[in-house]
Amino acid sequence: MATDVLPAGEGFASLAALFADRTRATFCLALLDRRAWTASELANYAQVPKSSATEHLNKLIGAGILTEIRQGRHRYVRLEDARIAELIETMASHVEPVPSNRRSYTSITRDQALRRARTCYDHLAGDLGVSLMNALVARNIINLDSGVQLTPKGEQDLARAGISIERQGTRPLIRTCLDWTGRQYHAAGLVGGAICRHALASGWVLPTPQSRALKITDLGVMEMKRHFGLEPARGERRLQG
Repeated sequence: MATDVLPAGEGFASLAALFADRTRATFCLALLDRRAWTASELANYAQVPKSSATEHLNKLIGAGILTEIRQGRHRYVRLEDARIAELIETMASHVEPVPSNRRSYTSITRDQALRRARTCYDHLAGDLGVSLMNALVARNIINLDSGVQLTPKGEQDLARAGISIERQGTRPLIRTCLDWTGRQYHAAGLVGGAICRHALASGWVLPTPQSRALKITDLGVMEMKRHFGLEPARGERRLQG
């Protein structure tokens, strides 16, 4: 029995060790925005030398956490897939927040924006994502009686909102993802991805440069209330749009 268990334990320890370094953890959290980043961009973001960043990135690529994209002389990296993104977000949800008196005003402002609304790889997270999840359940678009399921009514409601779901690959139709801000769940899987794509394409939310934070527009407030009975939580930033 020990022979069967030990290799799995060693593999798990090796995987955990990849995230146990502050620089690599910072890279992985930044890459949750689903963009492809260069080593220089990640080095600047984590405030480490480029040579050090390259070494860390090679380890993450070798372990299958990141994938490398080359275009001419340029090298980009991004998260391998949605499973890795959801693993990172779930681990982050178990981290206790740092007291505000130990952080700069800039970092506090950035974290507040991320808490209000952000992307988690390809789906909506933060207070917006959690509120959306609750609204989907209240409207019987999602049913939680036996796991998490998209109801037939829910698929019709999403279609009426202009949200189409492309069933492909082995990714779950819908799953829950533990949100690190409120430690409640938001919707992931194909359904979560479809809602997020539609929200971005339709101008319900706007991306923030160099951040996963999203800004909710007045159009987004109106449309999410109309289709899902959802209104932004207090403090969520709204823009004219």
